[in-house]
Amino acid sequence: MRRASVVALMAVALGLTVVPDAFAAPEGIHKIQHVVVIMQENRSFDQYFGTYPGANGIPAGVCVPDPLHGGCVAPFHNGSDINYGGPHGMPAAVADIDSGRMDGFVGQVENVQKCTGTDPNCNQCGETVTSAECVDAMGYHDAREIPNYWTYAENFVLQDSMFSSSLSWSLPEHLFMVSGWSAACPNGDPNPMDCSNSLNLYAQRPEVNPSATYSWTDITYLLHNAGVSWRYYVSEGNEPDCENDEALTCSPVKQGPKTPGIWNPLPHFTDVNQDGQLGNIQSLTNFYTAVHEKSSCGLPNVAWVTPNEKVSEHPPAPISRGQAYVTTLINSVGRSPCWGSTAIFLSWDDWGGFYDHVVPPNVDQNGYGLRVPGLVISPYAKAGYIDHQQLSHDAYLKFIENDFLSSQRLNPATDGRPDPRPDVREESPALGGLISDFNFNQAPRPALILPPHPAPGPGSNPPGYVPPRAAPSQPARLLLQLTASVARRQDLRLHHGRIYLTVSCNLACSIYTHGHLNLTRHHRHLGLRSKRATLPANQTVRISLSLSRRNLLAVRRALRRHHPVRASTEVDATGPSGQRQTYSVEVTLSYR
Repeated sequence: MRRASVVALMAVALGLTVVPDAFAAPEGIHKIQHVVVIMQENRSFDQYFGTYPGANGIPAGVCVPDPLHGGCVAPFHNGSDINYGGPHGMPAAVADIDSGRMDGFVGQVENVQKCTGTDPNCNQCGETVTSAECVDAMGYHDAREIPNYWTYAENFVLQDSMFSSSLSWSLPEHLFMVSGWSAACPNGDPNPMDCSNSLNLYAQRPEVNPSATYSWTDITYLLHNAGVSWRYYVSEGNEPDCENDEALTCSPVKQGPKTPGIWNPLPHFTDVNQDGQLGNIQSLTNFYTAVHEKSSCGLPNVAWVTPNEKVSEHPPAPISRGQAYVTTLINSVGRSPCWGSTAIFLSWDDWGGFYDHVVPPNVDQNGYGLRVPGLVISPYAKAGYIDHQQLSHDAYLKFIENDFLSSQRLNPATDGRPDPRPDVREESPALGGLISDFNFNQAPRPALILPPHPAPGPGSNPPGYVPPRAAPSQPARLLLQLTASVARRQDLRLHHGRIYLTVSCNLACSIYTHGHLNLTRHHRHLGLRSKRATLPANQTVRISLSLSRRNLLAVRRALRRHHPVRASTEVDATGPSGQRQTYSVEVTLSYR
């Protein structure tokens, strides 16, 4: 079943009239027909982008205690292509965070390596350390080592508040990536209600427990029911990480599309087996076959891509080899017919024991985990944009659901397959939306094809660098700053069919406020009545977006049928010299 058919069925369910139009161009988020999630291994945001200009990077004056040698260790530029990192299971995460002090990184490495004062491998790394192995948890990289990743950030979207979904290791992270939850279930038991929340799961590893069973609902269940195509591509070779993420070294374990594992959990999900979808878990070779089709895009609507040990960037795998692998993946999409309708989400599953200065938010008993890099690459991605909104890997599920499933969630109360998950992660008020990283009104941008083995880029300024202020030859032009706030849940009955926002600018500005609902008619989103206004400088104005009587009735019908209804709103501000600022937010609607 194609998405157009799904939309038509939803429209009928909502009492709307649908006139088929096979040639209607998709609008908004539906311009993205293919989502590709590339998940690499074990890097913190500060390790890769801690000195990226404009990002929330390493502050000045940071120095983390060194229990073994005394004193403390400051962040340093690490020019090595091979890193070692630290333990990255749940105990290490708790110790690294250290009640919000973010100062346990060095001590955790020394502890897990059972360091002594005479062990040369326990010396602190630095520009001048030459030992074969050293403690590099405080090291950071920049365009000198990862020029392509910095180039993607400069040309597309960098997310500097992306957190891993759970405060734990790789198996829970990959379970969250496809299902929004991590749980332990009795071996061989297909009943989701017998599963219980868990982030440890060492006894649930497929490699040591061939009968491990994941009975709760994953996103492929909703995709399959809606006729939305998906694939999970596995790079054959050795698994990137150890079976115990508190360990730094271990014997290699083979992986492939038919080998259930930490980075390939879907074969053990009961709904994947019940739906006859095991064939959708495929070798990475099939990914390249799909993108190399010439006449049309051969990719599914939703694809996940996981690496093998050599290209994973999991320490001690070389960074350059992982960057080359990721660049090749992105280039292959960019050269294919898929590019014009694809969004690539690139991230790293956990922090790998490397330093990060931001305390993870506590959204529930599972996390979030520590901050990791996130990049959005698409012809509709904003250019050179740093997204500061709070995100986790749950945002990928939310985007997929909004794009292909009419915003249906992995919600036990509505998805037809109840399980005892503690909350619906995609509905968390703490979670931002990836829609803010796109401009679907812009002309599709051409692909950026980069060399897999680039020359080193320029060095960055040190952590906490503040550029000197030059004496201006003329009065400095003030930058436009748009401030907007909105209640994330609003009752249309209470507000008489209106959605309210509070807006102000530091300069005189003109405001254009507009938006749409997640309900559709004739393959188009039901719109909100737009509003234009002129604001004096520093004056706060309350602006309302209203619904037509017809659209309000559609909302009420949907809510009576227990369909979630959301409004995507955007405020565009233009200053006196043409400067522009945009604020986007999604509002959950009710009518009580």
